[in-house]
Amino acid sequence: MGSHLENSVSMLKTLNMNHAGVALGSIVEQSIENSYTCERFLEEILKEEIKGREKRKFERMLKQACFPEYKTLDEFNLEEQITLSQKQFNQLRELSWLEKGFNLIFLGAPGVGKSHISIGIGLEALNYGYKVRFITMADLIHLLKTQEISSRSKNNIKRIIGSDLVIIDDLMFMAMEKGTANMFFQLINKLYGQSSIIITSNKGPEDWGELIGDPAITTAILDRLIHKCEIINIHDNESYRMKHRERIF
Repeated sequence: MGSHLENSVSMLKTLNMNHAGVALGSIVEQSIENSYTCERFLEEILKEEIKGREKRKFERMLKQACFPEYKTLDEFNLEEQITLSQKQFNQLRELSWLEKGFNLIFLGAPGVGKSHISIGIGLEALNYGYKVRFITMADLIHLLKTQEISSRSKNNIKRIIGSDLVIIDDLMFMAMEKGTANMFFQLINKLYGQSSIIITSNKGPEDWGELIGDPAITTAILDRLIHKCEIINIHDNESYRMKHRERIF
């Protein structure tokens, strides 16, 4: 029995069914204990392989998403902010807006949960098989500036363009030079119509000209972002980080 099992594990690995190979011993034991039919036995092997591959795929996509931390929507406390209703929250979570190609803009003061809810939505999208990429505006500007001299930056830009959902965090972090603003427009233009974008910012679109600088480029970017977009102001009486800060006393 042992040699047959070892041979079967080896053959499964030859077929690149490594997950099934790892689980084969326990599946054999379960099949004997529960008197599985041949069809049920085969089904259990295939289910184990599919489960393992899906887990590995999710882990790979999670790594490629580049989230700064793991924050789920279940951890987001709606009661601590005063503008987003449970119904609206559920609509965001269901991702129908993503299927329809809508963008989201989360506005609010620092610490009210803009990044948290964006990451949580990104994780939900990953669970449904969407390719997601999270990046801060500061890091994005660096990639745009160095894409012509750095293959790493160029490849990162390609991955961003190839994503189903792009999350750009903290839009008003730093001002752009005109050349960088134009490259930012080119990126938004490539994403337009093929990917959804989430942007977090502490200032509304009417103030984004301060960041982008050139009025014509600002108008062109806003035209593409807001064409199909929900703008959500997240208000709170106190910063989430202030409420939940670690204390000495």
